[in-house]
Amino acid sequence: MLKTLLIEIGVEELPAVPLLRELKNIEKKYADILEKHSLLGNFEFYYTPRRLVLWHREFKSMQDESVEEFFGAPLSVAYKDGVATPAALGFAKKCGVGIDEITTTIKDNKEVIYYKRALMAKESSHLLPTIIKEWIDSLEFGKSMRWGSLQESFIRPIRWVNVQLADELVDMEIFGVKSAKKTFVHRISNFEAIEINGAKEYFEVLEDGGVTLFATQREKKIVEDFASIEKENGVKIEIDKELLDEVVAITENPTAILGSFDEEFLKLPPEVIITSMKEHQRYFPVFKDGKLINRFVVVSNAFTNDFSKVIEGNERVLRPRLSDALFFYNNDLKKGLSTAGLEKVVFMKGLGSVADKIERERKIAHALFDIYKPLHVTLEELDRSITLAKADLMSEMVYEFTELQGLMGSYYASLLGESQNVATAIREQYLPDGEDSALPSNKMSAIVAMSLKLDTLLGLFSINQIPTGSRDPFALRRAVNGLIRVTKEHDLEFDIVKTLTLLSKNYDSFDISKLEAFFLERVRQYFKVNPSIVEAVLISGERELLRISKKISALESMVNSQGFSEYFSTFKRVANITKDIDMSNIKAINEKLFENSAEDALFKRYNEVCAISYNSYEEELDALFSLKRELDSFFNDVMVNAEDESIRENRKALIASIYKSILKIADIKEIAL
Repeated sequence: MLKTLLIEIGVEELPAVPLLRELKNIEKKYADILEKHSLLGNFEFYYTPRRLVLWHREFKSMQDESVEEFFGAPLSVAYKDGVATPAALGFAKKCGVGIDEITTTIKDNKEVIYYKRALMAKESSHLLPTIIKEWIDSLEFGKSMRWGSLQESFIRPIRWVNVQLADELVDMEIFGVKSAKKTFVHRISNFEAIEINGAKEYFEVLEDGGVTLFATQREKKIVEDFASIEKENGVKIEIDKELLDEVVAITENPTAILGSFDEEFLKLPPEVIITSMKEHQRYFPVFKDGKLINRFVVVSNAFTNDFSKVIEGNERVLRPRLSDALFFYNNDLKKGLSTAGLEKVVFMKGLGSVADKIERERKIAHALFDIYKPLHVTLEELDRSITLAKADLMSEMVYEFTELQGLMGSYYASLLGESQNVATAIREQYLPDGEDSALPSNKMSAIVAMSLKLDTLLGLFSINQIPTGSRDPFALRRAVNGLIRVTKEHDLEFDIVKTLTLLSKNYDSFDISKLEAFFLERVRQYFKVNPSIVEAVLISGERELLRISKKISALESMVNSQGFSEYFSTFKRVANITKDIDMSNIKAINEKLFENSAEDALFKRYNEVCAISYNSYEEELDALFSLKRELDSFFNDVMVNAEDESIRENRKALIASIYKSILKIADIKEIAL
């Protein structure tokens, strides 16, 4: 028999970020618990800042019928000469039955002792208290708290519990709170508990009491309000999805309203205003004609038709925030950009101060400047960029808003007379800082960004702070990914072994091969292609990032082309024939030893292919693979393993020379189709 089931756990206001972090797991955890208790069925999960709700339109009144199985020792161990051994007797005792009730079955191709019993189905109403407690205990929100005299903890105190099966109260207690047919609506509507008789009444009472239970409806309402504000005022609201999710999570009756602040604060960089509004107040910035204006949107949770006081209150709260920011900004400009004091700021134990890091980055930047010789970039500008890149760490603004590091340095540099190149490099020093992040916009910025990442990598490896497993507290994997992206974007050659070996001289001695292996592992993860294609390029010995990228692209195009499998079979045969040949010491090919026209044809065609200068690896691979016809004729008409050793070795040298040309791009025998 199926019945409705309503479960409501009422809490004090839940913090948005921990709730949203756990949100993706909540339904699965509940489903797993239901399945464990043989009560799995369809359900829906809802939340507001004051409640966690599970709703079943159809819930089983009884558990599904089930059996419990026990598997024991192999039959040969359980019985000796027909007599039960201690292993069999112990198994029977564990199952709670006599030895005569034990049977056998086949498991993993072995006959083992076995017992099966039917489990008596229980009424779900008796199991619900246990299920709900297990579910609540399974939720992981990070920090939790205790209240009253309880020893148990949860993210916030539980204030009411409402569990109704077929509109009948399920008697239970959790965290010292007994279940009752009551709920709470929006505080402005009614501060007292409201009696609820059945699920239908529950949903109606919430709606009438100013609670929008469904998160999707709350989000839709907010977005519709945004659209109305934009249309009525001719403005554009910047919708940050993470911020939108937060305000959905902290409101029960959302209404988006438009507020304003004094125009004088527009002197501040837009990012400062936006960060202050988002981080501290959860406000959405407003733009007109592409520029930030002195307006903001706040999503109110008030249950009212008059929002004038709400707007006034939010405007009053924002003003001191922006006043502080303007004070910091003006003070920083008076002081100017200076690295004084960074020698006292520890970068990391074993790697000295931030000032020490700046000096290491300077040496790396100078080395990269010598390697790349970028046009329209002076060493003086590059040096200035490195010198000032961390200066804003000493500013009051960055002390207050740490996420603006680099950005504020860029603004200050421009206003204090530094060149645009220097200001841009300071702004872009951390790029890319994520998978979809922007990249440095020019080569000087690219060198500054690379220097920062390379120093962090070399420094941490030199003090043996190497990521293990999934742990990467210093984001070294992201640093390598960033280097790959930057070198591709700006066409900068970066030989992993040569460059790291050159730069490592400024660090305590460490095994550079470990850092090389770390780079190569990131290369394997970075390219979203058939993994064997990446491996084929790396096994060939290529270690320069740009060429690795181009070779992977060329090989992927070839592998994905029509008819490649036929080409592959021919060239895999070439690879197999040459697998025991030292490619660094192939003997010279002697045409006088050719005995078959197929040898002459293959050698002539191979020389033609080698004589051409190719514009890309794609063209070169196409040309090499075009040798298939001559190779097939060679394999059909020529015995490679001839009795005459000189002829045999000459033929192998011809095949090896062809494969060596392919091996310059990739070891194609590694490809798995």
